[in-house]
Order: sequence, then C-alpha cells, then structure tokens
Amino acid sequence: MMRPNCRVCKVCNGAACKGEIPGTGAMGDGSSWTNCTEFLSRVKLNLDTVYENRGQDTTLEIFGHSFKYPIFAAPIGGMNHNYNGAITDRDWTFSLVRGAKAAGILPFTGDNGNDAQYELGLEAAKENEGLNVITLKPWRDNDKLIRRAKEMEAAGCIAFACDIDAAGFVNMGRDISQIGPKSVEELRELTSSVKIPFLLKGVMTAKGAEKAAEAGCAGVIVSTHGGRVIQSAPGTCEVVPEIRAAVGDSLKVIADGAIRSGTDIFKALALGADAVMIGRPFVVAAHGGGAEGVALYAESLGGQLRNVMLMTGAADLAGITADKIRL
Repeated sequence: MMRPNCRVCKVCNGAACKGEIPGTGAMGDGSSWTNCTEFLSRVKLNLDTVYENRGQDTTLEIFGHSFKYPIFAAPIGGMNHNYNGAITDRDWTFSLVRGAKAAGILPFTGDNGNDAQYELGLEAAKENEGLNVITLKPWRDNDKLIRRAKEMEAAGCIAFACDIDAAGFVNMGRDISQIGPKSVEELRELTSSVKIPFLLKGVMTAKGAEKAAEAGCAGVIVSTHGGRVIQSAPGTCEVVPEIRAAVGDSLKVIADGAIRSGTDIFKALALGADAVMIGRPFVVAAHGGGAEGVALYAESLGGQLRNVMLMTGAADLAGITADKIRL
C-alpha cells in the first residue's frame, strides 16, 4: 500500500529512503536521522533483577492528565505526497487520534498550507474530548497562530504546539515564504494568548530550551523533524541530557527521533526525557490496521517498556534514571 514512498523496512532507520523528500526520507545524506539510530545503539542497559518486585507502573502524569504510557504520536501530514495517498489525511488523522485514545497515549496532529489539515485535527480533538495536540507551522503571521491557539483552547485541547524546526522546510513548497523563525517575544505573545500549555517542537540545544522557557513554553520536543529539515545534526537523544541540565524541572522534555522500541523509550527516559514521540511507525500501523493498528502498536511498545523496567529494577517512570544505562 505504501510503496514507493515508504518501503516499510523491517528496521525503520532511514537508510533506504535517505534524501527522498517528498517521501519519508531525511534531508540530504539522511545523517540527522541515522545519527539518532546510531546514538541510541551505543546506549546500553544495566541488567539488575536483584530487588523486591513492586511491579512496573508506566503511567505518565503530564499537563493535568494521566496516560498509560509515556508515548506521544508525532504530527505527520501530507499522506498524498509523502505516502502516495494509500490512505487519506482524514483516515490517518482519525485513525491516529482514536487509536491513541484506545491505547492511553497522547496524539499530535499537524497543519500545512492546506487549512483542511488543521481543521481535521480540530475535528478529531472535538470528537475525542480534546485528546489531541495540534502542531502549527511557524507561520510568519503571528495573529494566525494566536487565532488557531484560541480555537484549540475552545475545543478543549490538552495543549498545542509549534514545530519551529519547520522554519525552512522545503516540503512546504510555495508556502515556504509564509513560515520562518520566531523570536522569544513572538513566542511569548503566543503562550500568553491562551491558558492551555504550549510545546515548542524542534529544540536541539540547551540555549534553545532556555529561550523556550523564557517565552513561557510548558515543554520542548527535542527533534529535527525526523531529519527532514537539516542534515548533519546530532542524534536527538544525544542532546537530551544537556537540555535537561539547562532547564531542570522548569520544562517538560520530549525526545523525538528514531525511537522504535520499548528499549529505546527506556533509554530516552534514562537520558532525561519525560516522554518520547514516535512518528513514521504509527503511519505504518494506521495503513495496516486503522485505529486498531495504532492502538496495537502503542500497546506493543508499552509491553516492551514494561519488560525492560522489570529487567532493570525500575518500578515506575521516576525510577528510570541515568544509573540504569551506560554509554
């Protein structure tokens, strides 16, 4: 169904599709994606089963809500030009949000030059009691962002986001002139316009995270847009520790990039993330089984995470600490 733009590789690591944009690949030599995979492979687990077993609690408490697993589904759009239209953007959006709700995880949807993409996310949020974080492009028109943020708040959305790393995203085509970087002042205007939390997606440095905190953001998503906006960036999880050290507990930190298993989730949390974000595999799951496929994939990841916690002596997410891993 997904060929030729996605080969549904057994290992989703960006090697087969590098440079393929439109399509599912990463920019240029694909290194911003493969660096994520290679870094995670160097992080090792410390096996320890000598402890009093109190079970393994994977519950995440965030933004006043409770989720079964610390897993967020990434905002992905453009099913026609990225995934050859085997399913529609509507089918994808509703499969994602409904499946995420069934599995107890948090979904993110996006927007683009076509207003319908944003409107689908808003419709899905309303249908599912606000369970959706719509991720806006960094439109130059800040009033547009504020207007949409207020619409999301009125719809009961848990939070909203902006993928600031899309500031020069070539996939935007003729709409690229309408997006760009945002100053701290512009972001502060956005965060102060509504009461729901605001997440800044595409932060890759400690300094960037500090600026996000200054702007009033509730959290940052450490991401290179799946490697699709820049090449030769470090692995996302590689920079999580320095970002956590810079902001402490003042911001939630979400790691996004080549996370494919419960083991990867555990590593990201041990490095300092509060939660993880996963993209492309959820699209595969939705193509294969709609909302049920999304839920089954999320449950599989949760089971894998629980098993790693069992084998390393972590009773809950707070117990997934740096001493559980080694580089």
